[in-house]
Amino acid sequence: MTSKHAFSAPFLKLYTLTLLFFSSNAMLTVILPLQSERLGASNGHIGLIMGAYMFTCMFFRPYAGYLVHKHGPVRVLRILLIVNGFALLLYILTGLEGYLAARVLQGVCTAFFSMALQMGIIDSLTEEQRSQGLSLYSLFTYFPSIIGPVFAIGIWEWSGMNGFAVITLVIALVTGLFGFSFPTNSMRPTNGASSEPPKMFEALKLVTRQRSLQLCSFLMFTASVLFGAVTIYIPLYSLQITGGNAGIFLMIQAFIIVIVRLMSGKRIPSDGLWYAAFVGGIFLIGAAGAMLLALSQSWGLFAFYSAAILIGIAQALLYPTLVSYLTFVLSGSSRNVLLGLFIAMADLGISMGGMMMGPIADRFSYSTMYATGATFLIISGCLAFLGGKINNTMASEKF
Repeated sequence: MTSKHAFSAPFLKLYTLTLLFFSSNAMLTVILPLQSERLGASNGHIGLIMGAYMFTCMFFRPYAGYLVHKHGPVRVLRILLIVNGFALLLYILTGLEGYLAARVLQGVCTAFFSMALQMGIIDSLTEEQRSQGLSLYSLFTYFPSIIGPVFAIGIWEWSGMNGFAVITLVIALVTGLFGFSFPTNSMRPTNGASSEPPKMFEALKLVTRQRSLQLCSFLMFTASVLFGAVTIYIPLYSLQITGGNAGIFLMIQAFIIVIVRLMSGKRIPSDGLWYAAFVGGIFLIGAAGAMLLALSQSWGLFAFYSAAILIGIAQALLYPTLVSYLTFVLSGSSRNVLLGLFIAMADLGISMGGMMMGPIADRFSYSTMYATGATFLIISGCLAFLGGKINNTMASEKF
């Protein structure tokens, strides 16, 4: 890319590609659980199918970064768009037996897509424009979640999987055309790229010596379990609530995430200190949202949509708060790898929100499942308060 401005035409095209790529997944979040239930799948089976997406993404993300460094973002991007198109076709041409394979392929594609575009932005923009470019990329990944679920519900009620098949083919075709229109030299491979895959086992050894990372990873994991359970099972749970609409719920949640992140950028702590009350408060907000969700069958729509607001606030604040803190306490050459492991814990938590919480819904109910999630967040909030003294004394740890 010849321009160095985050709002230049080539980067606007890149953000548009991001929006198109994540649009299909935003609709699948709603349609796939509904279609799987129609085909006779249990909540545990649905959780396995939906959770496979982020579970696969978690494993491939570090190696995606290595291959993007080695071969360049555009070459990797073109290959993954072909694979992603094939994965979308599996939803159309197969039933339950093909959904799991399609989610695995999409997880691989998402790992490579996110790394290719973010590294392309980092390599192509100046330092002054880089943070703005990454922020715009992040926002465009969320935009499909604002309108996508409502659109998906409309398609489902109108024509079921047939309508989704048509929309999917259009998205796959347009996304492919956008991706292949980038010149191969528009985003070059990073100079001095490593010739070896990332040494993850060495990084795992470092985790055992870093208490701050252990606590943050645990907190992110438990919160992500709830976030994953909300995303995966809301389409089914909303059917049990009079007047409940999963599309509106997910739209409200995504809208709150975008607005809160835009408004709170300068208010999130960024000095390397552990603000126990702030972090603990985020967990209590999320726990309150989860409890309102659990009580929505008896308390009605006000509790249901209020839960979307509270959970959206917690999701918007928690990740940037913990990442900002870790960028200060993790130093040296291991920081990027350790941050990658932290992100992997978030991916793992989201996948476990389907795989682990689904059997709870099968054995008891959705209300019990979300009440369990609220309990996890209350416990994590207490740990956040108790971990303040430890973390502030560990803030100067170096590797």
